[in-house]
Amino acid sequence: MVFVYAALGLVILLLAGDALVKGAVNLSLRMGIPALIVSLTIVAFGTSAPELLISIQAGMMGASGIALGNVVGSNTANVLLVLGIPGLITVMHCAGHDTRKSYLIMLGSTLLFIALALRGTFDWISGIVLLGALALVLCDSIRDALRHRRNGKADAELEELEEPEGADPDMPWWKIALFLVLGLVGLPLGADLLVDSSTEIAKMFGVPDTVIGLTLVALGTSLPELATTVMAAIRKQADVALGNVIGSNMFNLLAIIGIAGIIRPLSVDLEELYFDFAVMLAASLLLIPFVFLKRDLGRGWGAFLSALYVGYIALVLI
Repeated sequence: MVFVYAALGLVILLLAGDALVKGAVNLSLRMGIPALIVSLTIVAFGTSAPELLISIQAGMMGASGIALGNVVGSNTANVLLVLGIPGLITVMHCAGHDTRKSYLIMLGSTLLFIALALRGTFDWISGIVLLGALALVLCDSIRDALRHRRNGKADAELEELEEPEGADPDMPWWKIALFLVLGLVGLPLGADLLVDSSTEIAKMFGVPDTVIGLTLVALGTSLPELATTVMAAIRKQADVALGNVIGSNMFNLLAIIGIAGIIRPLSVDLEELYFDFAVMLAASLLLIPFVFLKRDLGRGWGAFLSALYVGYIALVLI
C-alpha cells in the first residue's frame, strides 16, 4: 500500500499544482497585474509548487535527504531525461532561441547552490542568499522583457510570456476561488502523502532517504516537464524545450531550497551528495553544444542523454 500512497500523493500534487496555477493566474489578471509579470513570476512559482511543498514538508519532518534529493535529482532528470526522450522522438532545433544568458544564470545558480551546500546546511542565511539571487534574476528578466516590448521586438518568446498558460479572461470568480482552494488544500495533502510514503519506502529497502529523493520523488515531480516536452516534440515545437529546462532548473535551486531553508534548516550529507552534485553540474555542462554552438538535439543525442540518466539511476540504487 505504501507505493499506492506514494502514487496517490504524486497525482494529488500534480493536479493541485495545476489548479493553483490556473487560479492564481486568473486572479492576478482580474486584479490588473500585467500578463507579462504574471508569466515571469506567478506561473514560475506555481509550476514549482509541488517540488516546493515536498521540500518544505520533508524539511519539517527532518527528512532533509528527500528535500535536497528532490531538487538535485529533478535538475539532473530535466537535462538528461526531459530533453533526452523528446530527442528520441524528433530533432529539436536549438538555433531558434537565444538561451545563452539564461543558461549562464542557471550555471551560476548551480555553482552558488553547491558552494552553499559545502557549509553543511541550508539555513536562513543560505535561504536569503538564494532568494536574493532569484530576485535579481526576476528583476533582470522583467526589465529585459519590458525593454524588448518598448523597442517593438515582440518576438515569439515574449508573445508566449504575455499569454500565461491557463489564462481565461472570462473565468468566473467562483471558479477562480475553487481552483485556489483545490490547490492550497491539495498541495500540502499530496506532499504529506508522498513524503510519508517515500520515507517508509526508504526504510523498507534499507536505503537512505536521499536515494528515494534522487530517484522516486525527483522522477515523479519531473513528469509534468517530461509530458510537456514530449507533446511539444510530437507537435514539432520542441525547440522551446531547452529554455523551459534551463528556467526550471534555475528556479528549483534558487526558489525551492531558498524558501525551504528559511522555514527550517536542511542538513547536507556531503558524503552522500558529492557524487550527485557532480552529476548535476556535469549534466548542466552538457547543454553547452546546444546553447552556444546551436547544435540540433537529434536521436543520437537523445539516446546518449537518456542512457546517461539510466546509468546514473543504476549507480544511485546500487
